[in-house]
Order: sequence, then structure tokens, then C-alpha cells
Amino acid sequence: MTVTDRIALDPFGSDIPAESARLRALGPVVPVELPGGIPAWAPTGYDVLKDLILDPQVSKDPRKHWRLWPEIGEHPSWGWVVSWIGVFNMLSAYGPDHTRLRKLVAPSFTHRRTEAMRPRVAAIAAELLDGLAAAGADGSVVDLRAGLAQPLPMRMICELFGVPDGMRDDTGALIAAIMDTSDPTPEHAAFVQERIGTVLGGLIAHKVENPGDDMTTELIRVRDEDGDRLSDEELLYTLLLVIGAGFETTVNLIGNAAVALLTDPAQLAAVRSGTVGWDAVIDETLRVHPSIASLPLRFAVSDLKVGDVTIPAGDAIITTFAAAGVDPAHYGPDAAAFDAARGADDHLAFGIGVHRCIGAPLARAEALAALPALFERFPGLRLAVGEDELRQVPSFIAFGWQEIPVRLEV
Repeated sequence: MTVTDRIALDPFGSDIPAESARLRALGPVVPVELPGGIPAWAPTGYDVLKDLILDPQVSKDPRKHWRLWPEIGEHPSWGWVVSWIGVFNMLSAYGPDHTRLRKLVAPSFTHRRTEAMRPRVAAIAAELLDGLAAAGADGSVVDLRAGLAQPLPMRMICELFGVPDGMRDDTGALIAAIMDTSDPTPEHAAFVQERIGTVLGGLIAHKVENPGDDMTTELIRVRDEDGDRLSDEELLYTLLLVIGAGFETTVNLIGNAAVALLTDPAQLAAVRSGTVGWDAVIDETLRVHPSIASLPLRFAVSDLKVGDVTIPAGDAIITTFAAAGVDPAHYGPDAAAFDAARGADDHLAFGIGVHRCIGAPLARAEALAALPALFERFPGLRLAVGEDELRQVPSFIAFGWQEIPVRLEV
């Protein structure tokens, strides 16, 4: 196929596995069209994606390396992508800038700090499970996402960054709006940009007046003491990245793992018996149902040869975690099947190398606190709807469920 035959990605992400399979059948890298008509290339296999992530000739800085960046103002329907790539943080930095910004945030997510947070994670999980038990005590349907998967990582990341209780709902709504790729209108893009300034600008102002033992206060200190290390814009958009990535992805990890087990009684029995461990469940969830399906955008610094296809310098590339995780060439003919016993822990869902997610240990700690406790507390837990009735969040980026209705049957 030629670049004039671009495949339009579903902005609602209605059936991400099927879409990934269709693209894979077309070749190792396929010309696609993102919501609003943005042209890009989609890697369809594990090895191709891994090589592109690690290739120093692939950048995340649109200002330097996307040939269409100067034209973005001419395309109102492209405005939604600005909150992903037109910002100043690790997600849009290349080379030394990426290294500098990563070093500023990394201390928040060290192994030692993550281990120190485990008791707090466990305490919040227990509190949330008590709330679920009370809500479902009479047999009522409860939403596992709203009752556990969403509030646990939200509360943890907000405590880590000092977000006061009164700002948490607005923060969660902002991240949900950014993840929603079903509306590429200029109005939605403008709304998101306004909310970034209002919500996170408000957090910064609050912490300037009320500093505390939290990472927002620490980043403000870095900005104020050494503006060469962190500018005002970088402060704002670094908070956007770490708070958003620090809770939204873990929401989907917990929710996707729970659904995978609730729809596969044999595997749930293997987990309950100890035949399969929870770490394996988490890795298999990240492989088959990664919290982020496709992440925009990276850019070819020079012409890139992928098989018999050349990605021209200056073209955009999406990071296709969902497609890579179920690549039969890497994981075998049953790659699309959820099988925690396979022990595949080489997935790319957390990235790799210098681009590996610094919050991965915290996400894993939260899932390891929530999931075993959930299934131990409610041995009769079951979905209250058919699997085909679950609704994917409206996004080709996020991979998760809008609600997870369950009955506890304690």
C-alpha cells in the first residue's frame, strides 16, 4: 500500500485488538491517519516497535523533527494532539532535554521510595474495599473502576504530588479529557488547554503558598532556584505528565486485570490456588491489554528503513504497545490469548531503555495491593454484565473500560 492509502484509526478505540490485527496483516509498518486527519506510521510488530523506541534517530520533539509542526495551526482538527506533543516535558523531549527532565522527576519513583509507600497503598486499598463491601452488601451492582481501580492510584499520585482533596476531581476530569480522542474539534482542544492552565496552574499557585513534603513543592523549588533546569512551562507540563501517567494507566491496569480474570474462570482458579502468581497476571495484562494502546507521537530524524518500507525523515510515528504485545511472530500463534502461565515479562507496555516509565514500580505496587486483596475479600466476585457489554473508554490511546459493573456475592 502507499501513503495515499492511509488507514484511519478508530478515535473511539472500539476494538483495539481487531484493529491491530488488521494493520499487522498489511505489513510491519503501516501508514495511518490519526483523529482529525493527522498522518503517521504505525509499527505492527514487537521487534519493529522495540527497534524504533531504542533508535536514536527517532525523536519525541516535534519542534525539531516533525516536518508538519509548522503547519499545525492550519489544521484546527489537529489541535487535540498539542496536549500530547506540543508541551514541554519528557514526552516531547529529545536527547539532553529528555535526560535533564527525567532526572528531575526520577527521585519521586525510586525503588526505596516505592517500597516506603507500600503500607499506604495497602491501607488505601483496604479502605476502598470496605467501601465496595458496604455499597454492594445488599446485592447491588457496584462499579469496580469507580470504587477501586480509579481512586487507589488517584489518591496515591495526589499524595505524592501534594494535590489537595478539593482539586482531585478536577485533576481527574482533566486527564480524562486529554485521554478522550473521540472529539478532535478545536473547541475540545481549546477546552483541554484552558483546563491545564486552570487546574495545574492552580495547583502550582497553591503549593507556592502552601509548600509541603511533596514533589510539586520540590519541582517549584528547582524552578525558583535554577530556571535553567526547569522553566515555568516545563514545570506545568511535567506535572501534567507525571500526574496523568501516574494514575490513569494504573486505573486501566487494575481494571483490565480484574476483567481478564473474571472472564476466565480457569485462570482465576489457577491464581487462587497459587499455581499462577500475581506478578505474572500483571505482566500478562500489560502484554495483552496494555493501559496505553498507542501513544502519540515520535518522529523520524532521518530516513528509517523498516523491511521494504522507508519512513521519511520528518514523518510521525505512533508507539503501538497494543499491537506489539500480541504479535504472533514474537509471542507465538496464541499471542492474542490471555495466559498468565506463559510467563512473558518482556512486554513493552512500560517502554524500554531510557524511555522506560519511571512510575512502573509504583504502578505494579498498586496493582499488587489491589488485586489479591480484591479477590480474597470477595471470593464470589463476578461481572454483572456480559463481557461484550463492557464499554471501552473513548480513546485510541487509552486501553480500558469506562465502567466495570460487578456483584460482590461475599
